[in-house]
Amino acid sequence: MTRGLAPIVPGLALALAANPAGAGASPAPSATAAVALAQWQHDNARLQTIGWRLASANAPFCDGAAPSIGLTLLDARQFDRPDAIRAAAHLTGDIAIDTLAEGSPAALAGLVPNQEVMAIDGATTAAPPRAGDPPFARSAALHGRIATALAKHGKVTLTVADAQGQPQDVTIAGKPACPVPFALEMGGDQARADRERVIVGQAFGATGTAAERIGDSEFAAALAHEMAHRLLGHPALLDRLGRTPEAIRRTEREADRLSLWLLANAGYDPQAGARLMRGWARRRDPGLARLPTHDAWEDRAGLMERETVRLRAALQRRGQADWRQDFQRE
Repeated sequence: MTRGLAPIVPGLALALAANPAGAGASPAPSATAAVALAQWQHDNARLQTIGWRLASANAPFCDGAAPSIGLTLLDARQFDRPDAIRAAAHLTGDIAIDTLAEGSPAALAGLVPNQEVMAIDGATTAAPPRAGDPPFARSAALHGRIATALAKHGKVTLTVADAQGQPQDVTIAGKPACPVPFALEMGGDQARADRERVIVGQAFGATGTAAERIGDSEFAAALAHEMAHRLLGHPALLDRLGRTPEAIRRTEREADRLSLWLLANAGYDPQAGARLMRGWARRRDPGLARLPTHDAWEDRAGLMERETVRLRAALQRRGQADWRQDFQRE
């Protein structure tokens, strides 16, 4: 989900330089880039789709909810080999659609990945990056331009290339979403929240043996946990109060419990949280529960099951999981 911040792609250049065909093989750079780009867009689309579902469904209860369209942009110049990216995506310029969250306004408008974006509200996207800027600065600025247009007008017009390469204006009305951007990080295998966004490593629950891979419901539970940290202001709270083991453990408990409310509003089974704790999370990192900052996996699952009772009572009473009124903080 795009809300003014670009995906994190510092390591994609390494993937483009790799040789996926094995020792002795020498694929063309464009073929190597195509493989890396396709995998990146597949993984990012999964993240953005689930993130969009959580953020849009919980918008009625979020402070600062604002129009969003569920789209991320690709800038070929973010990578060490922009020529290879342009060839892989069949671009004449640098800027294109990267991913579209399923069911989002951008997806429903008929846009497709790798479709070239020529202008945003009439302003060209072709201005070159400024000297000295980090590789993703231009992409971040373009995402910010979309967010600004949506905040002002509730809609944004993208000028994209049609099937014949001709400019076509597509005006997209935003849909309210919680102000929690989701960013994919190449090469990482962790999920975390900071003051600005939820960051998920591309390898988080996506690679390895069947026991190491994570299903969509449990992946949504992990994202909801990190999203809860953002909604509850935990990064700023810990910066202010100090990152003591007890303080961190209390924020982890709060995020575990609120994640169930976020899941319920998005149509996911809240019990996915407890399944995550008892299954994939415990198998993947059994040592985490021995740290003073986290409860044991079984204790966390039990806490979530008790919270489910309160959640179900609220659902029966209100017909929705209004965590802004009914969630009890630590």
